Amino acid sequence: MRYVAPSTLEEASAFLVDANGNGRVLAGGTDLLVQLRAGMANPDTIVDVKHIDELMTIKEEADGIRIGAAVCGQAMGEHAGLNNTWPGLVEATELIGSTQVQGRASAGGNLCNASPAADSVPAMIAAGAMISVYGPDGHRELAVENFATAPGKTNLKEGELITSIKLPKPAEHSGDAYLRMTPRTEMDIAIVGLGVALTLDSEGTVTAARVGLGAVAPTAMLVKEAGDALVGSKLDDEALERAAEACRKACNPINDKRGTIEYRTKIAGVLLKRVAKIAAERAGS
Repeated sequence: MRYVAPSTLEEASAFLVDANGNGRVLAGGTDLLVQLRAGMANPDTIVDVKHIDELMTIKEEADGIRIGAAVCGQAMGEHAGLNNTWPGLVEATELIGSTQVQGRASAGGNLCNASPAADSVPAMIAAGAMISVYGPDGHRELAVENFATAPGKTNLKEGELITSIKLPKPAEHSGDAYLRMTPRTEMDIAIVGLGVALTLDSEGTVTAARVGLGAVAPTAMLVKEAGDALVGSKLDDEALERAAEACRKACNPINDKRGTIEYRTKIAGVLLKRVAKIAAERAGS
């Protein structure tokens, strides 16, 4: 096994190409190192990207915030601009593992692991985040909801790696929130995770809304019908129930020791109502 630590995107991509499909990117390593020790992964080349400056920084831009793919959760939680504009995403990231894990685990790694239950992903989807990717053919972008194709599988091509996640600048009177349901109170995998981002007008009517839903299908998803159900309402009971029903219909979960299909589906609707109200409170403030 070869370990390399490139300082540029071009070098990182070249190493991945040379690995001929058997290379792995190392950022925080909280998933990869566990997989190596368990014998679940045996790459020929490990490409450590922590020496590439743009992957390790959070940058406030005129039209939003760009988070380097190797930035750890702790750094996100300590960033004032990110906390002020997208507190729901920060909260979702802070649910990933323990304090020690958050000092290593990265937003890009949470995406590339492609777990249906990844906490940060539904919050990113709700926020309308875009992923920047670099590879042999240069740069390209895609929406977070289009990144994972199946559990553990992504749309990355050979030689490509994530460089950053771009969060748009929210409109005035916008808010976001994320909640999950787990069997235990701490450090467990979500059986449902749900994020909402919405905008209110001066009368408190929802003018835009996005809903991200995780852990209830092979990949986290944008539930457009749920967001549409909230638009034009003041989050009255009828609108919330329509949005909750859209979330329930979108569910395609499994039975396992953490929860049944019926329970996961029901909880998706419950979380929609709770999260939408929290997002609206933040938007109103």
